Formats: sequence, structure tokens, C-alpha cells
Amino acid sequence: MDFCKMHGLGNDFILTEDLDRAFPQEEAPALAQKLCHRRTGVGADGLMFIQRGDAAPLRMRLYNSDGSLADMCGNGIRCFARYAYDQGLIRQTAFEIETDAGVKRAVLLPDAAGAVSAVRIGMGRPAFLRRDIPMAGAPEADCRLESIAALGRTFTASAVNTGVPHLVVFLSAPMSEEDVLRYGPALETLPAFPKKTNVNFVEILGPDALRVRTWERGCGRTLACGTGACACAVCAADAGYTGRKARVELALGSLVIDWAEDGEIYMAGPAAYSFTGKV
Repeated sequence: MDFCKMHGLGNDFILTEDLDRAFPQEEAPALAQKLCHRRTGVGADGLMFIQRGDAAPLRMRLYNSDGSLADMCGNGIRCFARYAYDQGLIRQTAFEIETDAGVKRAVLLPDAAGAVSAVRIGMGRPAFLRRDIPMAGAPEADCRLESIAALGRTFTASAVNTGVPHLVVFLSAPMSEEDVLRYGPALETLPAFPKKTNVNFVEILGPDALRVRTWERGCGRTLACGTGACACAVCAADAGYTGRKARVELALGSLVIDWAEDGEIYMAGPAAYSFTGKV
């Protein structure tokens, strides 16, 4: 199997072409666990199959490092879009990608030399209702700035689905990495989230800037999360902490998130190559 290793601000993926969907998907979870292992495999947060789509020219099929299927991934889809264009699988600089969270539109952003330097993705509209996250409670209710408790500590948090479920925890003071690793998995597995949830710890830096650290469902601690950055920007704007466009600072750089007036979320950021290989 030929593969390409790519990353979006350190959130890394193994990409392999399966255009005719010949690879048996029942074997994909075990393969993802094997290849994503950082000591005995290639090492990555996820394994991504590039397939021909039904509702769009191409389809992204992504498995987390624990073998679970990911409906959507913001950093992953930027890598997918750049790879597809650079490898000639798609000729247009703006095109649609089928995902398990619906069809998303990618726009490639070239640098001064004409090479792709960043990708902008239309991420869809956020879903706040508990039934859509999903989250326990009245189906038509939401979770905005509520008190959420884990391991004896109470947090102020909002919940939203931006392709996958997210809990956005607003911090009044910076949190240590030790506490991120402690409270992340505890919040991920709260009974209130029947399909578990991604957990984002957010510091408000100003009216147009956030700092985010994420514990991802199915991956654990990652350096960046695109859907999480979208969730944090949307929840911060919804709470009045920021405007509708914000820079989200992550460990290795920033994403720009624009929650348009029509409700669509737009995410722009880099997608970079690490190496290619064969297994």
C-alpha cells in the first residue's frame, strides 16, 4: 500500500488512494490501529482513504487512531483537498468533497509562487440542539454556558456539533497540560454524551482571538482540531466573547474561522506534507 503522510498544524494523517473502493472496509479499523501506532507503525491521528464519491467527485473516509470511524475532520479535509489537487485527482481549485457528515466545499489558496499554501473549507452550519449533538436531555433544548462537572471540578461549557460533537470549555485562567490530559478523557466519556464528545479547552485572548487545546474522541490529545476550532469560534461568538470571525491559536499555528451571517462556517488554514512511503 502506497501512502502519503500529511498534517494540518500537527494533526497528522496517513492518506492512501482507494478510488474504486476495493479495500475491504471491515478491515479498516484494525489497519488504522496498526498504521497509526507511533512506535510500531507509521504514526498518525488517523488513516484516510481517498475514494471516488457518489455525491461529489471525491469521498473522504477517515478512521481515528483507535479504529473508530470519524464523520468529519477539519484538518484532515484540508490535507485531503491539497493532496487531491496536487496529485491531479481533481483539476479545479474549488471543488466539493463527500464526507460522512455531508458534502463540503474546498477552495485552494495559492501563495505568490502559485503553489497551494492553504485551504479554505465550507464546514456547514453548527447544530446546537441536544438531539443533533447528540447529548442527553430535552431533544429541542441546547447546552449554552452550562455547568458541567467531571472529577469533582465544575466547568462552564457549551456543546455543538460541527460535523462531530464538541464540548467547548471556557477557562477563566490557563489550564496546565497535566489537567488537559486529566479532564479531557473524563469529559469525553460523560454519560451525557451517548457517542462521546471531543473536548476543547478555550482561553479568550480578545474580541477576535482564542487559544484552544483539544482532547479528541478516538485520538486523545492532538496538536490541532479543525472541527474543534470551528466549534470554539462559534460558541465564543454565540456567547458574546468574540465577533463572528476569529483567529484560533493552536500549538503550531493558527486557523481563521469565519461564522458567516447566513450560518455557514468557513475555516482556512495550512495543509503540509511530511513524507511518502509504502507498507
